[in-house]
Amino acid sequence: MRIRILGCSGGIGAGSRTSAMLIDDDVLIDAGTGIGDLALEDLDSIRHVFLTHAHLDHVAGLPMLVDRVFDENFDEPLTVYAREETLRAVQEHLFNGIIWPDFSELPTADNPMLRYHTCRPGDTINVQHRDFYAVDVLHSVPSLGYTVQNSGGAFAVSGDTKANETLWPVLNACEDLRLLVIEVSFPDEMEELATEAGHYCPRTLTRDLRRLRHSPEIWLTGMKPGKEEAILEQVIDAAPDRNIRMLSRGTVLTV
Repeated sequence: MRIRILGCSGGIGAGSRTSAMLIDDDVLIDAGTGIGDLALEDLDSIRHVFLTHAHLDHVAGLPMLVDRVFDENFDEPLTVYAREETLRAVQEHLFNGIIWPDFSELPTADNPMLRYHTCRPGDTINVQHRDFYAVDVLHSVPSLGYTVQNSGGAFAVSGDTKANETLWPVLNACEDLRLLVIEVSFPDEMEELATEAGHYCPRTLTRDLRRLRHSPEIWLTGMKPGKEEAILEQVIDAAPDRNIRMLSRGTVLTV
């Protein structure tokens, strides 16, 4: 699998783009502002979007993506996979005919270009040669992380989460876990805010990392703009035995 990082920031400004990663050429995990940098032909290849949750930094690009790929004579619809609560939020607050057209009824209600697929914690969804497994995580709204497995191995995406009891047993069960993309939004000085907002800070993240039995590459994502270097330094200082790096827009990972 080829994993292209389109956006990995917790905000915008100075070249920052919010959460989105392209798996091979047809699947997105999250659809933040990062998808806007894709070439038109790259956008046109996307037919599956897995959302971690409904916050704007993870879904802001979705309405424009659907508008771009819409075709009244489509061969394959665009399918969005997420928790029921996330899909309901997207339908009620984005594709509601006011903020944006309801593409789940276009070109017709019986044969729409945009489809929704409820994905519950514990579900596995196969997209060609890749298995997407949904993991319950603990954020301020109902959220998912995902593990993605193919014949070459597995990688995992935490989505937004704070300290939790659900992600780590799933990661430990992935015997061939090669990569872990995990969010850490605030520095330790803002731990109280991070916890209230449902995010990791370096202290809480590295405490949970002690539970991980594998040694994958660990890539940090979701940092607030301007806080990246401080957060990275704090994480590395607290977990010097781990292979930890910071994602940047344009990074390409392979499994």
